[in-house]
Amino acid sequence: MTGMQLGELSAVGAAVLWTLSTLAWTSSGRRIGALAVSVHRLMITCVFLTVYGGLVRGRWLPSDASAETWLILGLSGLMGFFVCDLCAFKALLMIGPRLTLLLQALSPPTAAIISWLVMGEALVPRQWLAMAITISGITWVVLERRPPTGAAHGRRSSAVGILLAVTAALAQAVAMMLSRKGIGQYDAVAATFIRVLAAIPGYVVLLTVVGRWPAVFVAVRDVRAMAIVTVGSVVGPFLGVVVCMIALRHAPTGVVATIVNTMPVLILPFAIVLYRERVSFRAAAGAVVTVIGVGLMCWGA
Repeated sequence: MTGMQLGELSAVGAAVLWTLSTLAWTSSGRRIGALAVSVHRLMITCVFLTVYGGLVRGRWLPSDASAETWLILGLSGLMGFFVCDLCAFKALLMIGPRLTLLLQALSPPTAAIISWLVMGEALVPRQWLAMAITISGITWVVLERRPPTGAAHGRRSSAVGILLAVTAALAQAVAMMLSRKGIGQYDAVAATFIRVLAAIPGYVVLLTVVGRWPAVFVAVRDVRAMAIVTVGSVVGPFLGVVVCMIALRHAPTGVVATIVNTMPVLILPFAIVLYRERVSFRAAAGAVVTVIGVGLMCWGA
């Protein structure tokens, strides 16, 4: 297996793990609120990363990273775990999941362009074609007409929601580029720890400004929700992000971003099994197109 293939397979693994963690965030968020989930998942992830670092690396904290690594990966964590996640959630509430996920498809080409401008990282024509096919499949699934979700439809609200969704896509693209630039040969788990630590101050400031600390503390009493958050933290911010960092070490940013953004399609089987949802022919066809795009992305690497 070549390094490129390892990177692409790792990106597929990250997409699957993040799809599973999304189910956990949805379930726990309904009980304690999304902001509380966001804060607690990072704190729980820190515990796992600390234990892993101490037992496996012999370092409880990523103290062996250079100042440059801390700076670049720290900015990546702030953009990804804080700016992207916060904007994406607000967009979901204002314009609904379909349009939010559609606009998130802007992330892969944006990541590819930013990486080309900043790092000189170019994609071959086959990879651009695979990216277009993959995004087309995702878009076809996301744009399927569904019953109203209750999202606000006012003109001003829609405009703000679209702006937030675009901001989330751009933040995700920048975060991936910075992660690829900052990780180098550094340990993927320790790199993830730096990113998580950098995002926490953002939430501390936000919770203080909006006065939501009481809600965060009360959420701890919900044992079931916290158990779900713990499982989601292991699957997503811990394992998922670590695998994504491995992918970024071996594959171009645009390729990784494209594969990771297959989550709207990957979640379809879980919707059938867990929520007994009926998947239309269009959704199934979109999933097939997406798989073809990812396969073309990985083929011949």
